[in-house]
Amino acid sequence: MLLGWQNQPHVREWWDSDDAYDETDIGDQRASRWIVSVDDRPFAFMQDYTVHGWEDHHFAHLPHGARGIDQFIGDPTMIGVGHGTAFIGQRMQRLFDSGVPVIATDPHPDNMRAIAVYKKLGFKPSGPPQDTQWGRIQPMVAEP
Repeated sequence: MLLGWQNQPHVREWWDSDDAYDETDIGDQRASRWIVSVDDRPFAFMQDYTVHGWEDHHFAHLPHGARGIDQFIGDPTMIGVGHGTAFIGQRMQRLFDSGVPVIATDPHPDNMRAIAVYKKLGFKPSGPPQDTQWGRIQPMVAEP
């Protein structure tokens, strides 16, 4: 299912990966990953991760306990109806309630839809666009 979603044109445009998650990826303690569903209908993928878990991560300057988030809506019929804002906002609230001091995200600078959703949720740009080992990003952060 995940690989099928990743092959959707609207996902491939921004999520540059042909690799399916394997048991090693799923077991990686640096990240938590979910399939997001509404009414028992899976439609999206989400992960959050410790920004200090990778050497030279572009968010390593953030305080201890900071988390990064990534997600995509795989089912194209679920785009543009508020589901992304809802599930991202729910996860952010859970992270902040658990004591996370800051949440970071890194959409591609040209992904205006994602940037608009993040801004609606309280994210602010935290520097200029930059090239990283994961591609070109617009760093953004949100605080409780």
